[in-house]
Amino acid sequence: MGNNGVIGGGGFHHVAIRVFDFEATLRFYTEVLGFRERTRWGEGDRRGALLDTGDGNYLEVFAGGTEGAKPEGAFLHVALRCGNVDETTERVRAAGQEVTVEPKTVQIGDFTVRLSFFKGPDGELIELFNTIGEHKL
Repeated sequence: MGNNGVIGGGGFHHVAIRVFDFEATLRFYTEVLGFRERTRWGEGDRRGALLDTGDGNYLEVFAGGTEGAKPEGAFLHVALRCGNVDETTERVRAAGQEVTVEPKTVQIGDFTVRLSFFKGPDGELIELFNTIGEHKL
C-alpha cells in the first residue's frame, strides 16, 4: 500500500482509542460517520473492533475505558503499516527507542497480524503492523 523503503510499507494503518461505552462508540462511528466494521474480537472490557474509515485506514476501538472526559483524550497509539515488523523493530531499538512489545503474531478477529510496539522520542506509543496472509487489513 505504501512506498516507504525503510519500513517496507508506510502510512498509517490505524489509530486506537479506549472507550467507556463500546457499543455507543461503534454506532456513532458507523451510523453517523459512515465507517464500516471490518472485524471484532474479545468479550467485556477486552473487546475490540477495527472500523474502516473508507480509505483502507482504520480506527481501532477498545472497550474498558473510564467514564468521563480524559485529560489527554482517548487516543492510545498510532499504528504504521510495516512490511517487516521484526527488522524495523530492531532498527528502532538500535536508535535507542524503548520497545514495549516485542514482535509477535496475533489473531485479530479473522485476521493474523505481526506487530510490535515502541515509544517514540516524546513517549508516544507507536505500533508496527503487518497483516499476514491473503486477506489484508
